[in-house]
Amino acid sequence: MGLQEYVVRRLLQLVFTFWVFVSILFVLFRAAPGDPTSMFVTQGMSPEAREEMISRLGLDEPLYVQYFDYFGQLLTGEFGTSFRYNEPVWDIIVVKFWNTVLLMGTALVVAYVIGITFGALLGWYRDSKFERGGIIVALMARSSPEFWTGILVLSVFSFWLGLFPSGGMRTIGATTSGGFMTRYVNWDFAYHMVLPVIAGAIYYMATPTLLMRNTMLDVLKADFIEIKKAEGLPEHQILFNHAVRNSVLPLVTVIALVSGKAIGGSLIIETVFNWPGMGREMVQSINYNDYPVAMGTFFLMGSVVIIMNFVADLAYGILDPRVQYD
Repeated sequence: MGLQEYVVRRLLQLVFTFWVFVSILFVLFRAAPGDPTSMFVTQGMSPEAREEMISRLGLDEPLYVQYFDYFGQLLTGEFGTSFRYNEPVWDIIVVKFWNTVLLMGTALVVAYVIGITFGALLGWYRDSKFERGGIIVALMARSSPEFWTGILVLSVFSFWLGLFPSGGMRTIGATTSGGFMTRYVNWDFAYHMVLPVIAGAIYYMATPTLLMRNTMLDVLKADFIEIKKAEGLPEHQILFNHAVRNSVLPLVTVIALVSGKAIGGSLIIETVFNWPGMGREMVQSINYNDYPVAMGTFFLMGSVVIIMNFVADLAYGILDPRVQYD
């Protein structure tokens, strides 16, 4: 099977996966306990007014009608209307989504750049004090809870040294209107993002570090490494141009999985640093039984995982010509 046939097959699997995923979301949220109209019911509201509200929200329709309506909304790029805000769901979550993606995406880039470099050095200097100490540091970073890491970073860099703000996404009173560039490409946004990025990078750095070290140990046993040493190449050139290049492939698939986990699990970091992201909005929508917003946030989170796995499959084949599509 060639690359083209493989891509077509994976695209069909992608469509089926999305259908199953969305169906499960719909069933789970409709089966959850609680009444989504309870937040609207005020003291003295008549049964007629309550029924009118239920009808306006579309909750009086049979489940199969709500199911097809929801699919129709997704196909047209709509997520419905929020029960809580009475606004289109997309308008609510798109800003939260980008807040989370930029925060956790930056944290993952920093984590993987440092992790790959650090892991390569640990593998290169095997059986040394540097390797043993590096493994301990990586394991401590990975085993520390995110909230503890975040609080530690806040205590040192914000409360003790006073170098960075303690939370929020921008200075109070700063302009938040405008397009993407106005909102995110500015010094104030980057300044507030430093501490949560550090906390996220510390937590996610251990995976690429340890995986890179283990892969390096196998690559360094290969014959071509000995040949390069015999050719008299400098040590840093052998390490980064040959050993690292052949060790980085297993991290491609892991990046896809960790990316989805980081975006979906951003709630703790967003809470510690008061970051207005998708994680906090997702929990709040569940607490208020706001089905459209909750399903919209879960849909975006799951979509990242599904799409990143698809991209990882293709990228792995491009980076490694030995991969056979079957």
